Amino acid sequence: MTQAHALDILKLGKNVFLTGAAGSGKTYVLNEYIGYLKKKHIPVAITASTGIAATHMQGKTIHSWAHIGIKESLSQADLAHMFAKKDVRKSIAEAKVLIIDEVSMLHHFRLDMVNDVLQKMHGNSKPFGGIQVVLCGDLFQLPPVSRMTRAQYVTDAAIWNEMDIHICYLTEQHRQDDDALIQLLNEMRDGEVSEKSHELIQDRINAEIISDITPTKLFTHNVDVDVMNQQELTKLSGKPRSYKMTQKGDKSVAKTLKNNCLAPEELILKKNAIVMFVQNNYAKGFVNGTLGKVVSFALDGAPIVDTLDGKTISVPMGSWRVEEGDSVIAEINQLPLRLAWAITVHKSQGMTLDAAQIDLSKTFITGMGYVALSRVRSLETLNILGINQKALMVDPIVIEIDSTLSQESERYRRAIESMSPAELLTSQQEYIASLKYEGRLNLADV
Repeated sequence: MTQAHALDILKLGKNVFLTGAAGSGKTYVLNEYIGYLKKKHIPVAITASTGIAATHMQGKTIHSWAHIGIKESLSQADLAHMFAKKDVRKSIAEAKVLIIDEVSMLHHFRLDMVNDVLQKMHGNSKPFGGIQVVLCGDLFQLPPVSRMTRAQYVTDAAIWNEMDIHICYLTEQHRQDDDALIQLLNEMRDGEVSEKSHELIQDRINAEIISDITPTKLFTHNVDVDVMNQQELTKLSGKPRSYKMTQKGDKSVAKTLKNNCLAPEELILKKNAIVMFVQNNYAKGFVNGTLGKVVSFALDGAPIVDTLDGKTISVPMGSWRVEEGDSVIAEINQLPLRLAWAITVHKSQGMTLDAAQIDLSKTFITGMGYVALSRVRSLETLNILGINQKALMVDPIVIEIDSTLSQESERYRRAIESMSPAELLTSQQEYIASLKYEGRLNLADV
């Protein structure tokens, strides 16, 4: 399925699971659909399973938006208490489309809890109160933390088989340009890594990366990351410059943004510091994951960064915010940079790195190696510092699920292709018109 197929299905108002391998363009499709809805003045709730993913999307965690917090179940009393709060009821009932990104890390029972909340707030017993739900993610990425014998994914949710979910499995590759790396990642997804791919991995152990910029090191544990970055910054002889984050709006929401934003609350830079951009700004020439080196500072204090691909960028202030409708609930501002000699594999999820050194010797969960290896575009930009047996493993349950999802996606691809352009456009326009009509009716109810 192509990105265009998926976008057409989304515009029909179908409940969708947007999936595919790392680099297949899932985030691009989400952003295109969000932009489309906003142009049509359709209220859309943008959420993700983790704070890091939520800040990437300029949204909230699903736990915060649905007011379920860290609960593992909801009683009728909980729902009634929530419904009694007009501001909570209004913010949830306003949404006509709900997007949940990075659902690989969302527990199955929490999807059921979100369904319960939406049914209550919308006064509608249909799945999710009758609104469109778009789930996005790759089940081969990091799974939800679980105390059970196996991780249970959103596909295990009780509501899954009731929501008439359309599978959009993207098959084009927009990140990797290396056939050998693509082959390795596909073999990991199939659960059968060939001898040739094992040899390629061995060839990249302590391999030299030819680059003017030191590659980002990925570690599996925070302690290794912090030690590495501080050590490298201390080695530089230049004068340190400090940049402190500012905030406005709701303090608790701003605190959540701070805790989950990849930009640090206080950023200390020196000339020659290795940095990574942590936001997309296509106009300025950088994306989340672009690597560079601080070469100087402008008169106003802005760092000047030379990127790996040859651009020189005066780094503008970045903004992370949470919005509801046209209102900004909270906003934080900081340079969209972080020290990048090292980051964790977990925080690298969703990024594309220009070059990376990866230590997988302490891999402790299936999927971690897949996430790390899929961050780069080519094996030539990869240096493996260490690897253990678990690093190339993925959850066999996910392999089974993935096969079913791929088959379902093919069925939906054929269905969308069978519609004429005129029929497709008419159906999409009718869906948008129905949302606007429902919005007028529901306003008085809230």
